[in-house]
Amino acid sequence: MKAIINAVLCLKDHYVPNGVLLMENGKIADFGAAKDIKIPDGCEIIDAEGNFVGPGLIDIHTHGDGETYFHEDPIKCSRTLLSHGVTSVLPALFYSMNKEEHLEAIRKFKAAKEMGECKNLLGVYMEGPYLNPDFGCDKEKNVWKDAILEKDYAEIVEAARDMAKVWCVAPEREGIVDFVKYVKREIPEIVFSVAHSEATPEQIEALMPYGLRLGTHHTNATGTLENYPEVRGVCVDETVNFNDGIYAELICDSKGVHVHPYMIRLIKKIKGQDKIILIADAFVADGPPIPGLEDAFDINFDHGGDIAGSKLTLDIACRNMMVHTGASVCDVFRYASKNPATLLNLPEYGEIKKGNIANIIIVDQWFNVKNTILKGEEENA
Repeated sequence: MKAIINAVLCLKDHYVPNGVLLMENGKIADFGAAKDIKIPDGCEIIDAEGNFVGPGLIDIHTHGDGETYFHEDPIKCSRTLLSHGVTSVLPALFYSMNKEEHLEAIRKFKAAKEMGECKNLLGVYMEGPYLNPDFGCDKEKNVWKDAILEKDYAEIVEAARDMAKVWCVAPEREGIVDFVKYVKREIPEIVFSVAHSEATPEQIEALMPYGLRLGTHHTNATGTLENYPEVRGVCVDETVNFNDGIYAELICDSKGVHVHPYMIRLIKKIKGQDKIILIADAFVADGPPIPGLEDAFDINFDHGGDIAGSKLTLDIACRNMMVHTGASVCDVFRYASKNPATLLNLPEYGEIKKGNIANIIIVDQWFNVKNTILKGEEENA
């Protein structure tokens, strides 16, 4: 048995100062105030030194570690993220990958996971292939602009059957409903997400009965708001905000470029504590910075003068969320662990609770990761 002592325990909606957390056989055995928890003789002690202790981070949407794509080197990316407190991750595949590239990436993920080399790899986030080709970085490389045909996607769905947890779609694409029904039949627990889209509220809501419960990088790569002259229309962002059943992903960079800090605060007010999910969406790009953003250390740029995802890891996104909104350490643990676990129906993850998987991180008041514990074992003490 192991015991974390001198901890500020971060529960879903409150703290336990001077807390103790016991771990045994990879699970949380007990926790509480030090005065209420008896530490067994011979217990291995981990001293949190007064820092915050919370559930390991769950990044449901990232393409790499800021330097390398997951599909190029899943082991390197997995280890980098683990050192930043990400104890569960869904590597994201995307629309510029053709069929063979999709299949090869999925094979590589499966092999690395089976070998035990990617201990935090939870599954795969399918960002495409059928998105709106007018939206997103490097959109000129979208290789899935043509008709949506079963002969083109069936093999990908079959390969991803045991790995895919989230599947992104643009609801306005012709033939997308048949695709969604096909994926739902093959992967019943799949979560669909509206992404890279200019869909109407009606088109989005029509897919909710099939499991559309997420808005990919909310307010990024979404469609026009034009309606009539001088009249603001409604589109993807308004639909995600309006529907209580849809979670909103947020890329929270230090400069507030992906989502303006005022917009983040507005989304937080609308969606509440339970429907925000922080993501890294780390990409790999070497384009020059947009003028005025030369010091944006956590943002990527393409060669077309657009932002191209981030260089974030989820711990930095949590810190940025605290700065931009005044969120507490307790709050951001919810946005980066509890909420994604709930979305993915992982009741043993995302929360300090008896019997849950002992994926735990220790952070300071600005969310600098001091220690990562994966299934009760220290990874970067």
